[in-house]
Amino acid sequence: MTLDDLRRNRNLLFWALHTLGWSAYLITQYLGALLYEKPTSYIKVVLAAAAGGFLLSAPLRYLYRRLWGQRFAIVAPAVLLAAWVVALGWRVVINSSYVRWVETDSMAGEPWYGIFVGTLSSTYLLLCWSGLYFGIKYYEALQEQRESMLRASALAQEAQVKMLRYQLNPHFLFNTLNAISTLILDNQGKVANQAVGRLSDFLRYTLDQDPMKKVTLRQELDALNLYLGIEQLRFGDRLKLDYDIDESVTQALVPSLVLQPLVENSLKYAVAPREEGGRLRIEAREEQGKLRLVVQDDGPGLPVGVELGAGRGVGFRNTRERLAVLYGDRQKLAVRFSRPGLRLEITMPFERATQPT
Repeated sequence: MTLDDLRRNRNLLFWALHTLGWSAYLITQYLGALLYEKPTSYIKVVLAAAAGGFLLSAPLRYLYRRLWGQRFAIVAPAVLLAAWVVALGWRVVINSSYVRWVETDSMAGEPWYGIFVGTLSSTYLLLCWSGLYFGIKYYEALQEQRESMLRASALAQEAQVKMLRYQLNPHFLFNTLNAISTLILDNQGKVANQAVGRLSDFLRYTLDQDPMKKVTLRQELDALNLYLGIEQLRFGDRLKLDYDIDESVTQALVPSLVLQPLVENSLKYAVAPREEGGRLRIEAREEQGKLRLVVQDDGPGLPVGVELGAGRGVGFRNTRERLAVLYGDRQKLAVRFSRPGLRLEITMPFERATQPT
């Protein structure tokens, strides 16, 4: 078993460090007994102390799990009290062992005095154990956050590259440039100039945007409108758009280019194959502290037995993976069948930008 395997298995890691720590305590106490020429029977006290500390401190782990994430005003007193209670029980074990195997009458006059006096040093040792536990747990949390950010960055960059590969493919550029050429031949230079500007702005946005940087929903919708404006050159009146955007959520933070792959999927399967074209509906609203984004079309939907993302809907699959890394269990990308068409719903935590854009 490697160190990486040990680090991933938290339960095994805890018991390994717990055993190592109390073994170190046993060794130091044993060496101290030899140094101060303690009687041979004192070794039994050292063994009892190490075993007692090992067994009595282990349950603290389950208490501290419940305390993790609580406010410091709650954690600090609870840890102090728990350490003192365990130290008291541990001291009973140590003093009882000492009386039994070393000096049978040493505490005959004041049996509890030695326990309470020794509890202070034992509490300090258990507080060190507690501090080490929280320190390791905090380090693990930081490592997980760092790894999660690295995975998110990798997936976001992959999503951006695939977006350029699949969405802005040669067919897209060819069709766009062909539409612009047609406008020029029809002496619609002003419209053609606007199309070139939209294409330039959208390409600049997709290339310059940091995949890890969240943008406001307003910025995301502006980029989406650039993309749809270009696509309308191809489809003309065949592409119909409806928007239902709650203005109160336009400053919500979303991953950049989160909607465009879903819209592209709807254009490809719900609008392009149909002679009459189709209608897309974009929705955004807040529901119970969550941001809900919807892309709905009136196309034929999915064939029976075919799942979105299984050989089709590459952008959908990339978006789902990216959201899972960024938000974990706090997000959901759902596919719902509407009559007619398909409804794609993104649910994610509602985060508002600190400064309006």
